[in-house]
This record gives sequence, structure tokens and C-alpha cells, in this order.
Amino acid sequence: MIILKNIFSKTAELSNGVLIPMLGFGLWQIQDGKETENTVKDALELGYRLIDTAEGYANEAGVGTAVHESDIAREELFITTKVNDPSQGYDNTLRAFEASARRLRTDYVDLYLIHWPMRSTYVETWRAFVRLYEEKRVRSIGVSNFKIRHIEAIVQDSGVWPMVNQIERHPQQTQKEMLAYGKDNGIIIEAWSPLMQGNLQNPVLSEIAQKYGKTPAQIVLRWHLQDRVVIIPKSIHKNRLLENSQLDAFKLDEEDMQRINALNEDRYILVDPDNFPWDA
Repeated sequence: MIILKNIFSKTAELSNGVLIPMLGFGLWQIQDGKETENTVKDALELGYRLIDTAEGYANEAGVGTAVHESDIAREELFITTKVNDPSQGYDNTLRAFEASARRLRTDYVDLYLIHWPMRSTYVETWRAFVRLYEEKRVRSIGVSNFKIRHIEAIVQDSGVWPMVNQIERHPQQTQKEMLAYGKDNGIIIEAWSPLMQGNLQNPVLSEIAQKYGKTPAQIVLRWHLQDRVVIIPKSIHKNRLLENSQLDAFKLDEEDMQRINALNEDRYILVDPDNFPWDA
């Protein structure tokens, strides 16, 4: 169920009843230290409450400092982190979570994700996730960059479904099959790289943006939201963070939604999860 309010209180309900903000702030490739601290503080000031980091981003400490120094109550925030690929495996994952929690200066994480489905370890990593969830160290658990076969493997092993699948999703990789699978199985889909890393120079997007008096980025973000996909666009610039949040005053009509869908090329900007080179 999607609850429609203003943009920062617009939420999706996970399968366990936890609410996740539909619009969040991603920290991939943002440098730890002052850059992370200042950018997170800017995002919080503007109203963002979902902060998405990862062990592998190496900026959890900066997130922890920014959150610690803010006057926002911890329960008002939704902090996501991910177990790094070399840290996977049952015991390694439990240790990695404790280290992430220390860096984030928090007793719990709102969403913990397996960053990539490492072939030899992702099933036992999920068992550790289930334990962390049962021990209430995390409020919700999910996966990232998983395909349907990966999800079915962990469910067959544990009987526990992921609540979120965070995947590369944008107009050139619409992920139609995964969106349908998520809807059928109670999995919220969350898009990383929702703006194709800023590569929005497309005549269709430009034409639609002109029609609504918006930027191409705002058009694409609105397209995600209307498909009921959680989004975590990234920027270190406060004016861009503000622009990315100005999505409430318009709605794309169905024809424009389909024109954007038609841009799909099934193209990954980074790598196909079935063929990523760092999984030895």
C-alpha cells in the first residue's frame, strides 16, 4: 500500500508493516568525512529522512556523525546500509553488521541489504540477516541487485522473503519483470541510479519536461514514484537535492508514462548481476 501525502512523508509499507519513505538520499561515491557530513546535514535540513549508505561506500562514519549532530530524533530517520561483498558469509555478516552499527552510531538499522548476490555466500548471508531481524537489530531486511533466481534461492533455504530489492532502475532499464515479481510477492522495489547517473540528454525526456515545466530529472523521478518505486537520487549540491524533492505539484499522464517506458533498452549502466566480475 502506498500512502500519498507530501513528498517527504510519502511512504511505502513493507511486508512487515514498517514504512519506508518513497524519496531518499543515496550516498554512493560521496567521500567520507566533511563531504558526507555536510551533504547529509543538507539533506536532513531539506526534509529527507531516508539515508542510504553501505559498508562498501566507506562513508558510514560520516553518516553517523551527521545524524549524531542533528536535532532529529533517531526514530524519525530511516537508515539503510548494506553488507559489503568481502564481508559476506554467516559469521562475517554478523561481525560486519556490528561494525556498521558502530560507525553509524546507532543501536539498530532500519533496512539492511545484501549488496550483491555473491555466488558462494549470499544464501548463508541471508541466514545471518534473518537472525539479525529476529533479534530486532534491524527493522527490515532485503537484498540489492538480486534477480528472481537469487530471491527464490534464499526463500527456498530460509522461508523468509526479502522486504526490499534495491536494483538499478531507470528509463533505459525499466525492470518490468522485477516490478511485477515484487508486486506479486510483497517486495518493495527501490531504484539506485534512478537518474542514469545524470545522462538525461534525451529528446523524449526534454519534450515531456517542457510540457510540464519541469527538469528532465524531475520528470524521471516522478515516473519512478508513479510506478511505486522508492528512489534514492544522489547529489552533493543542496540546490539539486531541493530540485529532486520538488515532485508533488504535478503528475505525468499515462501517455507520458508509456513514452518513458518505451525508452527501455534493458541496459545496465554498471553491470548485469548475472555477470559481475568481482564474484570469484
